[in-house]
Amino acid sequence: MEFIKKASPKQRQANRQLSEKVQSILDDIETHGEKAALAYAQQFDHWTSEVVLSKEKKAELVSQVPADIKQDIIFIHEQVRNFAAAQKASISSFEYESFPGVKLGQRLIPIECAGCYVPGGRYAHIASAVMSIATAQVAGVSTIIACSPPRGESIDPIVAYTMDLAGADIILEMGGVQAIASLVHGLFTGHKANIIVGPGNAYVSEAKRLLFGPVGIDVLAGPTESAIIADKTADPMTIVIDLLSQAEHGPDSPVWLFTDDRKLANRVHSLMPKMINQMSNREILHQAWTDHGVIILGEHREAVAKVSDEYAPEHLQVMAEDLIWWKERLKNYGSLFLGEGSTVTHGDKASGTNHILPTEKAAMYSGGLSVHKFLKVVTTQEISPAANRTFSAVASRLSRMEGMEAHALACDWRLRKFFPDEEWDFPVHRFEDFA
Repeated sequence: MEFIKKASPKQRQANRQLSEKVQSILDDIETHGEKAALAYAQQFDHWTSEVVLSKEKKAELVSQVPADIKQDIIFIHEQVRNFAAAQKASISSFEYESFPGVKLGQRLIPIECAGCYVPGGRYAHIASAVMSIATAQVAGVSTIIACSPPRGESIDPIVAYTMDLAGADIILEMGGVQAIASLVHGLFTGHKANIIVGPGNAYVSEAKRLLFGPVGIDVLAGPTESAIIADKTADPMTIVIDLLSQAEHGPDSPVWLFTDDRKLANRVHSLMPKMINQMSNREILHQAWTDHGVIILGEHREAVAKVSDEYAPEHLQVMAEDLIWWKERLKNYGSLFLGEGSTVTHGDKASGTNHILPTEKAAMYSGGLSVHKFLKVVTTQEISPAANRTFSAVASRLSRMEGMEAHALACDWRLRKFFPDEEWDFPVHRFEDFA
């Protein structure tokens, strides 16, 4: 493995000040409720209006969205819904008899209330609203609360339209840590979220991390990552453009190229700064590429695949021969884009797969947001009195081996109750008659 271009050394020291600040806000809102949340909304977003978006204001915002934009949003909404529905169909409830008299099963129960955070900031995150809200609705979540930071006198009208189309039951004009805390504690709505999903800035991510446990989360998302695997057949300019498209997320967004072709690696390396200088947002792109861009040259495709799996990128594109080999070989990524026709922008915006994905090597153990995240897979069992002859006997013996006498007692009681005249070849508690 050879580095054609390295990233700057990572500053790994924890941002203790940020964490302490977020914890302070969370504690304040937990103690003082809506009053504190409103105070932070005024402090950070200069917001003094109602937090819950009214039907009248929502209709007014929706009316501002041009018809052609609505058609594009309707299109991506259909793609995301269809993919989520296919995901839901891939798993089902079932029940079977595992042993005479023993019924085991699995049930899928939708989460009752989901909080969907849609970022504001530099961009209007239209696609993020669809990815989280529509997926929750397909899963069957009964109450979906969406929130987004206001921009001036309201949240972005296009985001409001998208939230409504995707199925949000309640929309909050609030962002930041105060929005996350409000979702968790049921402020302004009376509904406490059981799960918080959606990307956000470092403060939002830290709030999700600190609150995780009593409430579920999708992923602990860091800066967007994107990698490209390419061989000698790939077009260098396509690679450069696609790397830039992901570096655009922010100055801390890593983009990586893994290849076994030195000529390609050198060409991409020389083209990147030239292309960056032509872009209107060149400052962001330059910093992202300078600080976080990587080009790695491997000896052969197996070495390239190994490097990619070690990086475990959020997004992974493959522009190489034998796409089937790569699809079967690669193991660690959030979402895979095969062939030159597939760019990450498709997944970010329109193809239907979810773009809320694991970062910072979390792809080694987790996928991204899916309809399954909103479904609890719970188990059921029904054991007949006759089947207790076997199962209570086994469980009683194992419990005593572990030193758990009361566990054994629960099984002994059933053996005595269901088989009162039977003698056992192992110690079974003889219960006193308290009648």
